[in-house]
Amino acid sequence: MDEKITRRTTAGWLAAWACAPARAWESGGEFLYNGIRLPEAWPPIRDAVSYEPMECPYLAAPPEIIPIDVGRQLFVDDFLISATDLERVYHQATYHPACPLVKPEHPWESTAKGAVSMVFSDGVWFDAADRLFKMWYMAGYWGSTAYAFSEDGIRWTKPRLDVVPGTNIVLDTPRGSTTVWLDLEASDPKRRYVLFRQRATDPPTFSLHYSPDGIHWGEETARSGPAKDRSTMFYNPFRKMWVFSLKDDNRNGRMRRYRENRDPVAGMNWKRFDPVPWVSADRLDPQREDIKKACQLYNLDAAPYESVMLGLFSIWRGQPTDRPKPNEVIAAYSRDGFHWHRPDRRALVPVSEHYGGWNWGNVQSAGGCCVTVGDQLYFYVSGRAGVPGTKDSGVCTTGLATLRRDGFASMRAGDRSGTLTTRVLRFKGTRLFVNAAVRKGELRVEALDRDGRVIEPFTRAGCVPIREDATSIEVRWKRVANIAALSNREVRFRFHLRAGDLYSFWT
Repeated sequence: MDEKITRRTTAGWLAAWACAPARAWESGGEFLYNGIRLPEAWPPIRDAVSYEPMECPYLAAPPEIIPIDVGRQLFVDDFLISATDLERVYHQATYHPACPLVKPEHPWESTAKGAVSMVFSDGVWFDAADRLFKMWYMAGYWGSTAYAFSEDGIRWTKPRLDVVPGTNIVLDTPRGSTTVWLDLEASDPKRRYVLFRQRATDPPTFSLHYSPDGIHWGEETARSGPAKDRSTMFYNPFRKMWVFSLKDDNRNGRMRRYRENRDPVAGMNWKRFDPVPWVSADRLDPQREDIKKACQLYNLDAAPYESVMLGLFSIWRGQPTDRPKPNEVIAAYSRDGFHWHRPDRRALVPVSEHYGGWNWGNVQSAGGCCVTVGDQLYFYVSGRAGVPGTKDSGVCTTGLATLRRDGFASMRAGDRSGTLTTRVLRFKGTRLFVNAAVRKGELRVEALDRDGRVIEPFTRAGCVPIREDATSIEVRWKRVANIAALSNREVRFRFHLRAGDLYSFWT
């Protein structure tokens, strides 16, 4: 697995942020689960999207006290960190050897335009109700929407269903970009699954459908305002908002507009410029040496992951004359659901540079982004094999890349010990856990008050040393059973690390 190590200082790049955005950020409205307070004007009113990297106001002016009761706390940025001399390492996913997992093999998975069994966003979910992995995908180029299931996420079955008898088709209408969302908070069981589908119209519009089982879809419940192809939808549970990630164009090429609503049906009712300018590729996205073309944002899928919103940016790096678009998936992180931090511009899930590979072109993400499977994250992506000497997609399939749980970034110490001290935190938990790889080293933790004084008996010397590699390890102290005495107090944690990696912590 390739890694990129970036050195950071205690002051870091946060000192470079201007004071004006920070002051603007302090006024306003909604408090989020992580202590961030949104401005009254939300989403932010923007006239256009800049080709400069997107600024994240909550990194320039983090909350004075950060609640950490929601999810694992990740080190993808400096939001949680007051001071450290550790190195931050960003990690890439690895393709599963069984790729491609789903490929066209039936007549209905081929149209005049090509043989296709690929997620084009669509969705891949683990449904705990019946303990199955479920996948929706495009069957045939601009064809129908089909369904497959799996018990392990690797071996997939295409069942013969009753929608189009004898096939696994669940919606027999031509479609482009489509999102299928498993709504775990649905109050109506008939609306447990939500489908946002690009209709085969010119100009494109989108339809909204509901289903109790993801197989039998009701009639269209809403139709969108003007939109462009490759638009998608996701749910932000931290704010109880349905978000429409809408493709548009500006002078720098493909970019995204943003629209949110607590009711997806009402949210579909937009006019041309109602969705606000949101985000694009920027000058830090590296150009390909063989194309020398400024990058563009082809698609943006997003989903909640632990304590952050995870964004998967499909970055377009130009169009060669002899292969499909070499799009690939880049990771991004947001703590307010709108502003994106993209510290590592390498592909989380890359395109292949070898002709003959199933993913020689156009690697793009699945709706839902990733599935947590034990100690790993599963990222399902599309890939296009291409046709030699042309831009044609060729056979289109679905593959899988995996990453350690919470493994987007880690804080690393070499043979010399280093420390990481958090900002002031507050929590209600009574046990502290870490995700760490310290089989050759050691990790200890101490608790401090907001002024940096050690809180007895949660000392470094009293901490039972951690010397293992696991994604869930409880931190223990010798003279106390748990951390109940720290609950609802203003606390900092200081991690002492030698020869290992710290990925996350939580209570």
